[in-house]
Amino acid sequence: MSRGPGLLPPATIGWYLAKTFVSRSVAVLAALVLVLMTLDLLGESGDILAFPGNGQAAILHYVGLRVPQIIARFLPFSVLLGTLITLVRMNANSEIISMKAAGISAHQILAPLGIASLAIAGLSFWFNDHVVARSTAALTAWQNVDYGIVKDMRGVVDNVWVRDGDDLIHVDHVSGRGAGTRLSGVEYYDRTRDRLTVLAKGERGHLENGAWKIEQVQLFDVRSGTLRDVPAMTIGKGIAPDRFTLASVDGDSRSFRSLWEAIGELQASGRPTGSLRTILWHKISGPLSTLLMPLLAGVAGFGLARSGRLFIRAVIGMALGFLYFVADNFALAMGNLGAYPPMLAAWAPFLLFLIIGEAVLIRTEE
Repeated sequence: MSRGPGLLPPATIGWYLAKTFVSRSVAVLAALVLVLMTLDLLGESGDILAFPGNGQAAILHYVGLRVPQIIARFLPFSVLLGTLITLVRMNANSEIISMKAAGISAHQILAPLGIASLAIAGLSFWFNDHVVARSTAALTAWQNVDYGIVKDMRGVVDNVWVRDGDDLIHVDHVSGRGAGTRLSGVEYYDRTRDRLTVLAKGERGHLENGAWKIEQVQLFDVRSGTLRDVPAMTIGKGIAPDRFTLASVDGDSRSFRSLWEAIGELQASGRPTGSLRTILWHKISGPLSTLLMPLLAGVAGFGLARSGRLFIRAVIGMALGFLYFVADNFALAMGNLGAYPPMLAAWAPFLLFLIIGEAVLIRTEE
């Protein structure tokens, strides 16, 4: 089979392929977002409206926060389906046959789709970094108060647990950094041989002489069953402030740069960062998965439509795409558990299915 010169088809054909592919991918994404957002509202609207004062504005606010998450999650699916619809229709209309008869190879036909997918991947990375991360953080904070009133908690870490030997410390809110770290709503569980002996609840706390001074404390002695108030007590000697400020780092709620900086701080304090580094690298490999979709779905575009196997090839292309998502989610889970190294968890499925897609395309073209 003769090949046309270069890696790209003629400009007119290239623009036609890219425009058709992008328009159908966007249409599929819009349909998916509409359906999935409607189904999501059926389950969440009752909880949103259960808080006094919430109404239509709260529902619209929830939609505004949830839609970016749905777009980010299902954009690769939309690209996969958009590719399948584009190539299957062109094959059925003999457009693919006409291109190949003109000397345009399968790789040249898919090249405009790949370039468009790369542009979509770049846009997706920017969208995830600047929109999805913020909406995820805002929605999580709103859900933590059962869709109630969210206070201005910028720079504040919520619901922190720290272990000090056998003892446990729970803090409702942590603000500040370094020596200026402040604790609010402190609960101290003094345990001996895994048995709770003393429970202390303090209004606030701060670092003093290498330990944490808790003020306005209610002290409950489990053995005697007595409850008394003390003005202050000292706990957690030797616990560094970053144990509180970096105790709860949500990678999905942070931008790439913010997560990179948090990982650096955790590494400097000797804390494990494997799961967060998996999320960090997946912030790049995830959007790039759109680049794989035309390659995996390309099997649907080649071969004679009248052979009766067009539907089977479309199913194979869809199966390859969905197998990638299964493998990607599995590797991500293994990376979060520490079973896979972060780089392997984030990039192995991408590279594996890039090889599979290229092999299938070469076999189809031959």
